[in-house]
Amino acid sequence: MTAPANHAGLRHEIVRTVLLAGPLIIGQVTNFGMNFVDTVMAGRLGKVDLGAVAIGSSIWAAGFLFVLGMLMAVSAAVAQLDGAGRPRQAGELTRQALWIAAVLAIALWWLVRNADWLMAVLGTDEAVAALSDGYLQAISWGAPAMTGLLVLRFFSEGVGYTRPTMYVGLLGIAFNVPLNYVLMFGKLGLPQLGAVGCGWATAIVLWLQFLALLGWILWRPRYLPYAVFQRFSWPNWREIKALVRLGFPIGVMVFMEGGLFVASALLIGTLGALPVAAHQVAINYSGMMFMVPLGISGAITVRVGNAMGRGDPLGARRAGLVGTALATGVGLVSAFIMVTIPEQIVRLYTADREVIELAASLLLLAAIFQVADCIQVAAAGALRGLKDTRIPMIYSVLAYWLIGLSVGWYLTFPQQWGPAGMWVGILTGLSVAAVLLGVRFLRISGKPHPEP
Repeated sequence: MTAPANHAGLRHEIVRTVLLAGPLIIGQVTNFGMNFVDTVMAGRLGKVDLGAVAIGSSIWAAGFLFVLGMLMAVSAAVAQLDGAGRPRQAGELTRQALWIAAVLAIALWWLVRNADWLMAVLGTDEAVAALSDGYLQAISWGAPAMTGLLVLRFFSEGVGYTRPTMYVGLLGIAFNVPLNYVLMFGKLGLPQLGAVGCGWATAIVLWLQFLALLGWILWRPRYLPYAVFQRFSWPNWREIKALVRLGFPIGVMVFMEGGLFVASALLIGTLGALPVAAHQVAINYSGMMFMVPLGISGAITVRVGNAMGRGDPLGARRAGLVGTALATGVGLVSAFIMVTIPEQIVRLYTADREVIELAASLLLLAAIFQVADCIQVAAAGALRGLKDTRIPMIYSVLAYWLIGLSVGWYLTFPQQWGPAGMWVGILTGLSVAAVLLGVRFLRISGKPHPEP
């Protein structure tokens, strides 16, 4: 292949990745923006409500992350079927994924409604724990909508149509703000529910998003070749088993990474209202910035999966490398912003001087791990596109929990570093994951059958 042809292929890959990633990034940012809005509005109610949203949303996130990872398999599997020119099979796979989503919804609903024992074991402040439990009771009713929404979203992304992710994200944040205002602060004659109102608002928004995306897929002619809802399918255990075999390691992997942040929040919650409020502010902002590389990661999965489906392993390797380079650039920009204006960022959340000082110091630590976080999420997306999930799952357990959480716990408690110790643990875990996942993709990509 000539150099101009190589350059043309590279330019095409960059353009295709950016076009796919753009709506995903907007969708991810707006979806996370709901959490940002929740945190800002809870901060106006005081440290207890802010801490309750922090703890409650962390427990919800623990279950959500596993469900998210499990259902990410839909995007990778649909992308390969679409690349291979088998749209009807992609539609059938999506119907089977909806059965998996129904089971996951019931499990998540039950788990978050019975999480009070976890806060008791962790020694969470009683006032914060009581409000957190109310928040979880409310948000649990959004579980069925959330799992169905994820299946439909990943189906649409898998066929290369990413704009609906952006649309439902914008819809969510548009409704989240007024619903929070009414329910949290007791407007329009309703009682002031505080953190509990935040949970109800999120549940309502999830149902609105699910119904909107369902209607969109039913209405748009673009989805007709896949015939997702043209027929009813009973559970096909062979299809379901194959999806679970692919999705379970992804679910564990996403849970391990996200669980590192959740466990950090819960452990910091034992230190008191000030540390947990500062941690929530810092982790909320850094998490919002992470939505950009996360959107790129979704595009990488689709591009790599499409290339493998059409029998182009070298194209799959190029797609993974291009996407990782784009994500790394984002990490550098994100780190620069956090280092330059940490206090100004924190003031968007709270006027409490103690919270501002502590949260700003945590943002400086967050700036250090931005590049590592971007590399690991991009490499994970590329490996999903290859349907390589088992070894990355093992890497995630090693990096995030055996190393990251252990380092964080040791520095926070025996060494008494406070919340900064947990953040150093997060930095360590993400760095190890970036190396392991990046090297794995370089080693196995470019081959017709990358699975070991």
